Amino acid sequence: MNRNEVDREKLSPMMKQYMEIKDKHEDELLFYRLGDFYELFFEDGKIAARELELTLTGKNAGLSERVPMCGVPHHSVKPYIKTLVEKGYKVAIAEQLEDPKDVKGTVKRGVVDVVSKSTFVDEEYLDNATNCYIGGVISFEDCYLLSFADISTGVLNALYIEKDDSKLLNEILKLGIREIITIDNFPLKLISTLENNYGILVTESNEMLQNEYRDLINSVTDERIKMGIRHLFYYLVKKELKDVSHIDHVNILNNEETLYMDIHTIRNLELFETIRLKERNFSLIWLLDKCKTAMGRRKLKDMLLHPLLDINKINKRLDYVEKLINEFITREKLRDALEGVYDIERLCGKVICGSLNAKDLLQLKNSLKNIPEIKKLIDELSFDINIDENKEIYNLLEKSIYENPPVSIKEGYLIKEGYNKELDELKNIRSGGKDFIATLEESERNKTGIKTLKVGFNKVFGYYIEISKGQVKEVKDEWGWERRQTLSTSERYITPVLKEKEALVLNSEEKIIKLEYELFLEIKEKVKKEIFKLKTLADNLSQIDAYLSLATVAIENSFVRPKFNNDNTINIIGGKHPVVDNVTHLSYVANDCIMDKDTSTLLITGPNMAGKSTYMRQLAIIIIMAQIGSFVPCEDCNLKIIDKIYTRIGASDDLVSGESTFMVEMLEAKNAIEGATENSLILFDELGRGTSTYDGMSLAESILEYVNTKINCKTLFSTHYHELTSLSKKYPTIKNVHVCANFENDNLTFLHKVKDGPTDKSYGIQVASLAGLTDSIIKNASEHLKKYEQNKPRKMNEQISFTFPKKENELKKEIDAINILNITPMEAMNILYKLKEKSKDYEE
Repeated sequence: MNRNEVDREKLSPMMKQYMEIKDKHEDELLFYRLGDFYELFFEDGKIAARELELTLTGKNAGLSERVPMCGVPHHSVKPYIKTLVEKGYKVAIAEQLEDPKDVKGTVKRGVVDVVSKSTFVDEEYLDNATNCYIGGVISFEDCYLLSFADISTGVLNALYIEKDDSKLLNEILKLGIREIITIDNFPLKLISTLENNYGILVTESNEMLQNEYRDLINSVTDERIKMGIRHLFYYLVKKELKDVSHIDHVNILNNEETLYMDIHTIRNLELFETIRLKERNFSLIWLLDKCKTAMGRRKLKDMLLHPLLDINKINKRLDYVEKLINEFITREKLRDALEGVYDIERLCGKVICGSLNAKDLLQLKNSLKNIPEIKKLIDELSFDINIDENKEIYNLLEKSIYENPPVSIKEGYLIKEGYNKELDELKNIRSGGKDFIATLEESERNKTGIKTLKVGFNKVFGYYIEISKGQVKEVKDEWGWERRQTLSTSERYITPVLKEKEALVLNSEEKIIKLEYELFLEIKEKVKKEIFKLKTLADNLSQIDAYLSLATVAIENSFVRPKFNNDNTINIIGGKHPVVDNVTHLSYVANDCIMDKDTSTLLITGPNMAGKSTYMRQLAIIIIMAQIGSFVPCEDCNLKIIDKIYTRIGASDDLVSGESTFMVEMLEAKNAIEGATENSLILFDELGRGTSTYDGMSLAESILEYVNTKINCKTLFSTHYHELTSLSKKYPTIKNVHVCANFENDNLTFLHKVKDGPTDKSYGIQVASLAGLTDSIIKNASEHLKKYEQNKPRKMNEQISFTFPKKENELKKEIDAINILNITPMEAMNILYKLKEKSKDYEE
């Protein structure tokens, strides 16, 4: 049975209410609160039962047939919601808005929250090192506007992107945006790519927020950015019922102010995850992240994603890191103090988003407890970072919230004695009543002489006196006991005095729970008023934590402070790949990378596995580390500022989009050539290997020529096409270097040392032997190699001329007579077929 097949007039009042609420939430799975369960009906029930592996049952709804239904307990609903959200569903949560005890008839219900991939912000399901972004995209005639927010931290950004679908896709993937809100002119192909290739949820919405959050929106002068915020906020506020009042400003980003890296570069350099296993372990962030707080981890990741271009800003960061390195006692005290700081950013988000509990406020209080010590240490370091102690909030929480409160805010035991006079009086009544109950048992035993008499309590019958069956005959009428419940082994009674005290205790208990809940909400509102001060504190603490992390890593790995120049030179002495150096069990071979102002390209030759790719990556990583304000892995480092990094490293096909190795190579080469400036860095690893030898070599040669004559940026180009090394004679901007290997007594040893000059051998067969390929294959390959080496390949730039024997002149005339500009593709195929057939007449 489906929802649209139902005669609504026959439905029960409860189910009619469900249908009215569901009509407003067609796109979501509706979790409908009924007592201790959330229940899903009709199609929603079928979907949830399938996706959550639950039993699909039925429910009486006033119809002759039971409607499909499945349910989950309200106290453990979050894992079920998380599973559905991760599978791409949206969930609407309908709660009981009235206490059933106070209502006759149907309890009022309504949707209080809608969650999706980017707005399910319970901290136990969030990656504390990564922002959880939702983005809105508006397409203008000349550009895209991407507005993106993390409601768990209260961050809002806006970014203009060139009107290029691939560049928009690149930014979405770089930022890790989980959900995109588009308008109706958004390219369908791009929607399909986002959803099917990358699992990003896409929702179309043309609506704009009209009245709310005007102060925030009007703080921006750009009308198009205002439109972008109103578009994104309509979805968050109206469709998903989110309170975003903790967002106090808009960060207008500019890619011209930070080092640009596309998603391919980020992945190829393994900044955040490894290429092979897609894991954080053994990535660059894994090495650099020694942060003590979740806020610091997110800040460090953002720094790594957006290295700086301004030398003054870079050096200011380096000054902080250097001071922390030198002041080792203060540094360790600061790290210890940060150890006790919780995720204040996301705690602020919980204050606004409504999921706050007393344990969260306790975490906020314990975090603020450490701030005076942190402030003192920052002042000792003379850092230009303001630390507000937020003493009022700390004092409020210190005197109000119990040290060990329950998770629920509706069970009582939240508020300390002394905070509220009325609450204290109620607690005294409760305590006195409970003391009376405790002493009643002893006094009744003495009075009656029944030593096994017990005074107990349950939620159904309240307080009672329990007597075993064997002693019931001893109960006397003059005691005034009234039988309340008969059990198989005992009888339970009440007395007038017991009933009076029971009413007093239970009434006070109920009032205490209600009052504590009201007081908790008052405290929450007081914290909410200071939310922007707390967010500023969180941001400043995250910076300090990130600098401390960089200082700690620099000390542990003996990194050095980089220097910068305006001379178009790169001078790295004894450089290392920091991750490889950290995890390798062998002694890492350091290498120089020297490119003077007249050298644009290092053309790198040498055998596979000798370290060419690692050498290329280590240059890019040293540059990125330097420009985020980190010390770097080398003996000495003097760099020009790099504005963009493009890479083509690795040979894997793009299986998701169905593109071949060679096509991926050419697309990445195209992006680099079109995007690079004279201040960029390009890394091309064996470009052209995805096609035939002469095609690949010709393309590689042409690309090298273009980079050195048209762009003139710093480039590392590794190749097995040894013929390319002759280009250094034609272009003085190209310098040959090679990675050394020693071949002696049929044994190949990789030296991993980069030296000047070219090499003319790839040692491919020897590498295959090292890999354990069968001896017979290796021997056979060596024989083939000797044969091929007897045929000398053409030299670089040598023209290939084609001559036709006399008897083939007739065929040549036919070919020359073809006007390729005036024939259709079908005609061309027919001509080619005829020529192929005719050529058979000339075969010997």
